[in-house]
Order: sequence, then structure tokens, then C-alpha cells
Amino acid sequence: MQQADHVLIVDDDRDIRELAGAYLEKQGLRCTLAANGREMWAALQLAPPDLILLDIMLPGDDGLTLCRDLRASKHGAVPVLMLTARDDETDRVVGLEMGADDYMCKPFAVRELLARIRAVLRRARMLPPNMQVTEAARLLAFGDWRLDTEGRFLLDGAGVEVAMSGGEYRLLRVFLDHPHRALSRDQLLALTHGHGADQYDRSIDLMVSRLRQRLGDGRSGPRYIKTLRNEGYVFSTTVTVVEGRP
Repeated sequence: MQQADHVLIVDDDRDIRELAGAYLEKQGLRCTLAANGREMWAALQLAPPDLILLDIMLPGDDGLTLCRDLRASKHGAVPVLMLTARDDETDRVVGLEMGADDYMCKPFAVRELLARIRAVLRRARMLPPNMQVTEAARLLAFGDWRLDTEGRFLLDGAGVEVAMSGGEYRLLRVFLDHPHRALSRDQLLALTHGHGADQYDRSIDLMVSRLRQRLGDGRSGPRYIKTLRNEGYVFSTTVTVVEGRP
């Protein structure tokens, strides 16, 4: 018998977390409830979930901070569906940059919540084992660039640091972990924890465009990221592991 998916609901509004938890359990999921970041971390240690439903507005560390810290922890691969009480594009963009997989605005319909949870879980599980992002050394070199995987910034040919957004870093890291391999937009979406499936074409294409600009990779005859018509993208440059900093 297949084990029920486990959802950790982190929200300081007792009514919301209990209502959502009760509904999801009626639909066959298993739920753990937490009112703040401290309770979230404690729950993670006891029983790692398959997905975290995380409110932005929390006492103490807010949801954005918790999402960022989560991605840097041993639980960094757990999908995150973020909740926001404001229909504010800034909240949504920052949440996705911090590593959220999707977002919903309050108030929400519980049936839509269930659908979003199932969609995020489905995307997270669509990747075969050899497509998971690997642990690499401190520096990854390609062309005239080096990526510092600890500091999460680029070094150009002169050794000058180039800051990157969270989304740009994650996308570049995926390409560097899988060079010379065709990656579909679905795969890039899942690997980078991007937008909901209904918006993935535009969000992935825009992120690739921004990353190309960062690398000085022209649209006509790009050196690094090449477009595969009707397939996706491929990182066409050899990647090497570098020991130590230049």
C-alpha cells in the first residue's frame, strides 16, 4: 500500500492551518501543523514532509527567510508552496527567488489548494534519479566564467565577482550540472523550482534570456545556452571542476 503524502502546514493562523489540514487529510494526505519557524524546524527533524505549505507572514522569521534557510539546509529539496495574504507581485517574485515552487494568495479555495499541492508534487517527482542536481566542488568553470557554488556568484575572466539573482543561480547551476544534455522546459521548471505549470513556458524563457544577458551570450549564435526547437535548451560548453579560488 502506497504511503500517503505528508504535508507540513506552517501558518500562524490557527483556523487556516486546521481547516487546510482537515480538508487535505480527508483527501488522503497526512498533515503536520506548525505555527512558526521554530515549530517547522522541529517538525522537519521528526518526520520530513513531501511538501511544505508555508505562509509568508509569520511571527519571528517570516516565510521568505524560512524558505531561503530551508533551501540551504539538508531539507533543501523539499517542495515549498508559499501562501501570501496580499496579491502583491513583489511578494510572489521574491518568494520564487528564495526557492518557492509555487504560491497561492489568501483567501484560497481548498480544492485549488489540493490541486496546486498535487501539481507541485508531480513536477518534483517527474525527474529520473540521474537528473537531480548534484553536489559539486566549490568552483565550476566554463568558457571565460567560474561559478562559486558557496558564495553563489559568478567570477568573470578577470576574477571580478558578478552577483546573481536566486533564480539565475539555480538555472545556471542546473545547466552546469547537466552540460551537453537537452533539457525540456518541464525539466527546467522542476529543477529550478519555478512557477506553476500554467506559466512555465514564459517564466523559463525569460529566465534563460536574463541568464544569457548576464553571460554576454548573444541570441544569434549563443556560445553557452542553445535553444533546441520544440525541445528546450542545452548548455553546449564543457564544464570543469576547479579546486580552490583563483
